[in-house]
Amino acid sequence: MKDQSDRIDIGLAASAAPLLSLIASGRAQSRAELIERTGLSRTTVTQRLNALIAAGLVDEAARTLPSGGRPTRMLELNTGFGVVLAADVGESILRTTVTTLEPSILAESTCAIDLRGGPPPVLQTIVDQFQALLQQIGRPAEDVLGVGLCLPAPVDFGAGRVFGPSIMTGWDDFDIRSWLGSRLGAPVVVENDVNLMTLSESRRFWPEVEQLLYIKAGTGIGSGIIADGRLYRGAQGAAGDIGHIQLNSDNPPLCRCGKLGCVEARAAGWALARDLREKGYDAHNARDIVALVQKSLPEAIHSVREAGRVLGEVTADVVSVLNPSVIVIGGTLAGADEYLLAGVRQLVSERSLPLATRELRIVRAKSDGSAGILGAAQLAIDTVLRPEAIEQVIVRYVRSLAQ
Repeated sequence: MKDQSDRIDIGLAASAAPLLSLIASGRAQSRAELIERTGLSRTTVTQRLNALIAAGLVDEAARTLPSGGRPTRMLELNTGFGVVLAADVGESILRTTVTTLEPSILAESTCAIDLRGGPPPVLQTIVDQFQALLQQIGRPAEDVLGVGLCLPAPVDFGAGRVFGPSIMTGWDDFDIRSWLGSRLGAPVVVENDVNLMTLSESRRFWPEVEQLLYIKAGTGIGSGIIADGRLYRGAQGAAGDIGHIQLNSDNPPLCRCGKLGCVEARAAGWALARDLREKGYDAHNARDIVALVQKSLPEAIHSVREAGRVLGEVTADVVSVLNPSVIVIGGTLAGADEYLLAGVRQLVSERSLPLATRELRIVRAKSDGSAGILGAAQLAIDTVLRPEAIEQVIVRYVRSLAQ
């Protein structure tokens, strides 16, 4: 390793940070594109790119790109030079992973947790699980470039803290980012689960779509927004909270948030289960609802269809404001498939202008149960490989080669 580092000019490699950021983001896949996007001379780009290749940060792939003349070799980020840690915190289950920079999962584990114990015990369990996974795959802590945390609660992304009422009682305003960062020695990002599902679904299955709305219909209701190709959070990170938009009606149901008539109180899994229990059926959550639908229980099918129309009513308003080109429906209730989606499509079609709906696609999510945790990994990757942070990653990695 030391022989290799002796051949690498750390300063030259660090100056190549803008090039590495362009390659990592996919905005430049060849030397010609690097020259075009940076405005640097061919000689300068070649020198800096060679430093990245020598350090093992970039590969020149065997695949080629058409260039109008001689085919040019593709430049790719070496997704194995570092790893990212990601954790998905559920109401009672914790899932932890180590991923590459694609991201793809290298190792994972699950264990039971109790959120009621407060942040330190749960966060210490996360640290312990991460350390065990790194040891399992033989990667040192120094290889960790970033950490992503997926939480089932409203999150102030800028502060890295839970904010407001949620199932994470006692977590409000706890500095999660600093607590984990000091113990793991890497940058930490914290985000709510719906935004991370949105990010993962967008990057993996809809990379060409710049205006996308993701709706999570599960035990609760929420949404994430991709605007101009980027995750849109709003001023305080509260964008997309459609579950607590209130719809007028007689005898509005009480929501978990304490308000009356919220979308959640009408269409979320917990609300549908509440209504079916009143009719004598054994239902407690969204999974129970989908199971009853799959058994063709008429009352369950009817309740899901009505939930689809409620979602369609609020989605139509969102379409009028955001004008997305794709709406993706995910979450457990999406397992009811067309029983849910048909109502969304119907109301959106009826209540939105033709210009907004003529090319609009409303589809079921393609992601599996890994969307949240892969979204957490992706957010951590995006954070450490952004232009203003990537120089530190390069310097740290090149210096590690000498150790």
